[in-house]
Amino acid sequence: MKTLRNNCDVKLIAFDLDGTLLDSVPDLAKAVQLTLEELNLPSQQQAEVRSWIGNGARVLVKRALSGDMNGIVSDELFKEAYPLFLKHYAANLNCESVLYNGVEQTLREIKEAGITLACITNKPTEFTLPLLEEIGLAQFFEKVVCGDTFEERKPHPMPLLEVAKAFNVTPTQSIMVGDSVNDIKAAETAGFYSICVDYGYHGDYDVHQLGADVVISQFSEIKQLLQYAA
Repeated sequence: MKTLRNNCDVKLIAFDLDGTLLDSVPDLAKAVQLTLEELNLPSQQQAEVRSWIGNGARVLVKRALSGDMNGIVSDELFKEAYPLFLKHYAANLNCESVLYNGVEQTLREIKEAGITLACITNKPTEFTLPLLEEIGLAQFFEKVVCGDTFEERKPHPMPLLEVAKAFNVTPTQSIMVGDSVNDIKAAETAGFYSICVDYGYHGDYDVHQLGADVVISQFSEIKQLLQYAA
């Protein structure tokens, strides 16, 4: 907590979506399973899908098609499968996804404290915006950046730096909260402080080895960290 303790002027906190604010695996898995069924390919269990999330929808589909983390499939198969996945996910966007404990209350209290909140996700805009509305979180974010907002996406620092620039704050006044290597790498390169939640989608990574400034187990711990920093 040393880094956060020294950061006494937090003005911006950016949050990842999937695996940080929301457990979206049930609906993503459903879309994957329906896609594979339509292609007459072997199905995948929800536990497998969970391990493949964290690098965007395209990579997820490739991993589902190949049945492993490498995601090596033919261009022809991917071009056939990806539109099917998008169709099925759009139809099952918010059926069984659930917010993690303490998310809504914590966001509300941080926002009321005068800190600007943003959502920075690699999820496509067509899914992110309606999903945030449906789960009741859109009201908390003054800016939402999706995987197709800029030329680059996490782990590239561009989305984080553009958000900081939009609110005229410096990276040292900013925090990135996420669950994956993409979030932590983007934060490190951008010069943001980083908080990693240990309950999200880490793939094969050990969250304590990702290089985050702080690792937490409950979303509500963010409030205590901010109080400690003050």
